Amino acid sequence: MLKIEDRYGRTFRTLRVSLLQHCNLGCVYCVAGEAELKEANAVGDSLGVEQLLAIIRRLKEQLPLDTVRLTGGEPLLYPGLASLIRGIRAAGIDAVRLTTNGFLLERMAPALKEAGLEALNVSLDAVEEEVFARMSRRHSVERIIRGIDAAVAAGLRVKINTVMMKGMNDSQLLPLLDLAFARGLTIRFLEVMAMGHLHDHAGRYLVTQDELLGRIGEHHRITPEPRAESATARYWTTETGHRFGIIANESEPFCRDCDRLRLDSSGHIYGCLSSNQPIGLGLSETAAEWDEKLKLALAQKQELRFVGSDLSMLHIGG
Repeated sequence: MLKIEDRYGRTFRTLRVSLLQHCNLGCVYCVAGEAELKEANAVGDSLGVEQLLAIIRRLKEQLPLDTVRLTGGEPLLYPGLASLIRGIRAAGIDAVRLTTNGFLLERMAPALKEAGLEALNVSLDAVEEEVFARMSRRHSVERIIRGIDAAVAAGLRVKINTVMMKGMNDSQLLPLLDLAFARGLTIRFLEVMAMGHLHDHAGRYLVTQDELLGRIGEHHRITPEPRAESATARYWTTETGHRFGIIANESEPFCRDCDRLRLDSSGHIYGCLSSNQPIGLGLSETAAEWDEKLKLALAQKQELRFVGSDLSMLHIGG
C-alpha cells in the first residue's frame, strides 16, 4: 500500500458514502425553497450495491480505511442498504455507521443491526412539533423519536445530531438536551455550515460554541473532555454524568487533522466539503491512477479552517 499523506501527516481513514441525492424531508439548511424541495424529494440515479462495494473494496486496498459512514440524501431510502452493510463488513471494515433523519428508522432498526451496522447518528432539530416542521418542512417529530428508541432497543449505539440555527430552532437547545439525557444518549450540536444556498449568509443563523456552552452552563456544571484525534466534535460531561458535544466548524475548526474522504452517489470523491471539484474514479483504472486521484483529493483539504462551498449537503452527504 502506497502511503498517501500530506505535509500535516493527514491521510484518509474514514470514508463517508453519500448513497443517494434525495430525501424525504426538506431541512432548511439543505433545501432553499419549494422548487428545491421538489428536486430534493425526486428519486434519481445512484450507484448500485455491487458498484459501491467494488469502489469501497478498492479504496480499502489502497488506504488505511477503518470506518465507513453511510449518508445521503437519506440513506434509509437506498435499496439494498442491508446488503451494502454486510458487504462492507465482509470487506474487512467493522466500523460501519450511518447518519439518518430517522423517519424510517422505527421499522428498519432491527434489520440494520442484524446486517452489521455498528452505530448511527439521528438528526433531530427540535422537540416541539411546530419548530420541527419549520426546520424539516414535515410533521412527524414523534415518529423520529420512536425511531431513536427503536434503534436503542435493537442494540445500536445512537447519537443525536442537531443543527442549531439562530431564530429558527435555538429555543430547542435545552429541550433537546433533556430528551437525550433522559435516554442516556449523547447529543451533538452543530454550528450551521456555509454550504449550498447558505454559503454566503450562514453567519446570520450561526449560534456559536461559546453561546451554546453559556446557555447549557446556566443549567448544568460541565467539564470538557480532551479532543480525540481527527474528531469533528468536542465533548463535555455534566455533573450528573451525561455527555454532549459541539461540532464547531466555524468557532473551532478541525481541518488540521481531518481524515475523511467523501464518495458521492455517482462515484466521485472529494477530499473536503469546502471543495466542490469532484474527482471521478474508474474501476478499469490502475492502482497507480487511483493513488494519483487520492492525492488530488487529499490536496483539496483546507489548511486551517472550513470555508464552505455552494455544493448542497444533500448531494455530498452529511
